[in-house]
Amino acid sequence: MTAARSGPAFSVHDIPFSTHGSWFDISPVVAEKTYAEDLHLVSHQNGMHAVLRLVPLDPATGDRTEARVDTTPGLLSWISTGGRIDLSYESPDTVRLRGSGLGIGVDAAARTLTPFSGTYFFRDPAADAHVFTSYETGRRYRVTVLSGTVAATPGTETLGGGHRGLTMTAAADGHWEIAIEELDTARPPYVSSVPFDAISEAEQTRFADFVDRVAPWRSSATPAAELAAYVVWSATVRPTGLVTRPAVLMSKHWMDKVWSWDHCFNALALAPGCPELALDQFALPFDHQDDSGALPDSVTHSEVLYNFVKPPIHGWTFGRLRRRLPTPLGPAGLTETYDRLERWTAFWLTARRAPGAGLPHYQHGNDSGWDNATTFDPERVIESADLAAFLVLQLHELADLAGALDRPDEARRWTRTAEETQAALLDRLWDTDRFVARGVGTGDTWSSSSLLDLMPVVLGEHLPADVGSTLADRIKAHLTPYGLATELPTSPHYLADGYWRGPIWAPATVLIEDGLRRAGHERLADDISARFRALCETHGFAENFDALTGKGLRDRAYTWTASSYLLLAEAHAHRESR
Repeated sequence: MTAARSGPAFSVHDIPFSTHGSWFDISPVVAEKTYAEDLHLVSHQNGMHAVLRLVPLDPATGDRTEARVDTTPGLLSWISTGGRIDLSYESPDTVRLRGSGLGIGVDAAARTLTPFSGTYFFRDPAADAHVFTSYETGRRYRVTVLSGTVAATPGTETLGGGHRGLTMTAAADGHWEIAIEELDTARPPYVSSVPFDAISEAEQTRFADFVDRVAPWRSSATPAAELAAYVVWSATVRPTGLVTRPAVLMSKHWMDKVWSWDHCFNALALAPGCPELALDQFALPFDHQDDSGALPDSVTHSEVLYNFVKPPIHGWTFGRLRRRLPTPLGPAGLTETYDRLERWTAFWLTARRAPGAGLPHYQHGNDSGWDNATTFDPERVIESADLAAFLVLQLHELADLAGALDRPDEARRWTRTAEETQAALLDRLWDTDRFVARGVGTGDTWSSSSLLDLMPVVLGEHLPADVGSTLADRIKAHLTPYGLATELPTSPHYLADGYWRGPIWAPATVLIEDGLRRAGHERLADDISARFRALCETHGFAENFDALTGKGLRDRAYTWTASSYLLLAEAHAHRESR
């Protein structure tokens, strides 16, 4: 194994240390915007829960000691002047730890055990191991000693409040080693003949192989590609609970769900190199499509939410996905997606159109994905130009799929509906030089300083040229040195950390860049792409970014941001190679 295959170094404060398929990570982030002093084993089953605290210890005193944490894909290390501790994933549910010159405390993060919450700790004589059982995750965490000495086990079988855990110190050779497993109820005692270094090297190889599949085009001109790939790879979980397929969570910090538009960007980034995983990402929300045809708002291990929806960008996505797959989908795959997209489209044309209306409506900003955008300030139940534009693209994709499936009558019907919807969009919501929103209840119209009002540029080649040019000019006003601000920085409503009222977001960037390029505004699209790529290369893959400073905001390891970087970097690399 060469050092070059170890992958990029990163801060565990920004990106959790995990592996492909695992439902837990190692991180100081233990809740939303909450950073602990020590690293924790944090599980995402039944929600986000810090289960175990991992504490480096001075072997002479048994007290906590300061240690630097270094992380690369495959290996996390605590390093101090007196020694080091290494951690690597042996499998998605098992980590191995070894230490030299430092001890470690493995403690229950929860200090209080009640009949309904907390963590119980005991020694399991059948497995010759120590076990933590967590009410919050509904899982067990088994610690097996491979070498070294258990110096203390405070809180064994203790009820109520108190410190629970075990302390490891070195054997005569100065080393210790343990395994920690996340399991359901029981399994055979842990046994492994594989040495730690081989486990770490195998993990590094698995990641390197993933990067080679997902970003074979990477070069010094795309310096963040490997780290972006790690964010996606390490946030992927195996099918468990309500997650019906291998799934890329939005993050293994607190945004640990699959939202029904975020998944589209992960699917697109994965498509050329990991086509099966990409198709799983696209299909996962559709596995939970309800009787009305609606997709859920979000899916995670133990929860599917239907109280809101997300915008119908899935036609746009699937058209791009089909072009990016290395092998074309056969009739069965096309038919399944056609049927699902047809039901999703019918939802917007029936449940979300008022009687006699030509356009569908949102019921809240959350439905748009732009939760608090200023477009929704006057009213929440609105006809919005972005929604109509996405629906037009979805109708065109249905027409293309019907044609591919030799259903000419259906293809003509979808094309006609797309044309009627676009005509209604321009008739009802285009006002001289801008798109407006319309309140469904009042009929009032208004415009805002939100980038959302300019999102119909996604129609690209379908837009009248003068409308496309006007939108392009307005989009330029949203450009900062770092990218597209979601609210004009000159707006009185602009907020530096205002979610969709100012910060730069990856999905808006990708959608607008694509629409501009298809509408013939390639120079502006190139500029937007370059600024966003530079932003990620400097400030990482945060949920969103301060539009005036570039600082990463909110969740700092967001997969749709990493995937959007991969999409834009790949396209740039291919343009440069022509």
